[in-house]
Formats: sequence, C-alpha cells, structure tokens
Amino acid sequence: MLAFDAPTPGLEYKNRWAAFGIAEGRDGRIALVEVRKPGRPPYFDLPGGAVDGGEDEQAAIVREFGEETGLVVEVGHHIVEISQPFVRSNGQPLRNFGGVYAVTVKGERPELKVEDDHALVWLDPRDAVVALRHDGHAWAVAAWLRRGL
Repeated sequence: MLAFDAPTPGLEYKNRWAAFGIAEGRDGRIALVEVRKPGRPPYFDLPGGAVDGGEDEQAAIVREFGEETGLVVEVGHHIVEISQPFVRSNGQPLRNFGGVYAVTVKGERPELKVEDDHALVWLDPRDAVVALRHDGHAWAVAAWLRRGL
C-alpha cells in the first residue's frame, strides 16, 4: 500500500476503508466529481468513497459512481492500494485506505444520483493529475496512464 501525505500533528484520524475508480470516456477524458460545499472552494475527486458494511471494494465503487455521477460502471483492473489522511469539509479527520480500480462505463441511470453537491466532469487525464485534491488519486491516474489500463 502506498501512503500519501503526513497526518497533521495533534489530529486523531479515523480509518475509513474506501475505494475509487478511474473511468475513461469515449474521447479519452476521465470521470471526476467536482464537489461544492457551502462556504468552501470546490475541489475534484475520483468517484468513489467509503466501503459500507457487507460491501467489497467493487460493490462500493459501483454504488458510489451511481450516487455521485448517475453512471453505471463495471469494475476492472486493480491499479493501486493507497492510504491518505485528510480533513473532510465538515472538519472530521479521516484516513482513507483501499484500492483504486480502472472501471468501464456501461450506461447512465440519472435516478441513481443522490449527491447534489457532486457534479460529473470529464477531464483530460493529464489535467486531472493536477486538479485532483488527493495526491493518492493523482498518483493512481498517472500510474493508469503509464500502464495503459
């Protein structure tokens, strides 16, 4: 597992099992979510998030893609296991740990999208490496590009 960033001294981080996906569109761009929270600047993440009880990483990615983007995906190759501490927009310190996978878009079901503060955007992968909030996500996109997954 690759670890990114150092935790901020004095903060207690809650470990959270999470999984994320890299989905390539027909034009070579990849799916990101632009997250807008009140009173905070917007940021970009890979679609994905917490693995809920009873789920595996693949099931969490499928569910999270639906909730955040309305896309239906199929999980493919495992790219990397990452760990990254960060502070959520609500102030809660978390340490995500888990896999990043290549995924294939199989369709769209707008009724699945329930996270109103997340908007689907498509970026060139090289631009995504710079735009992504988490270094672990940026590293995974760079590895995905280099390996041609």
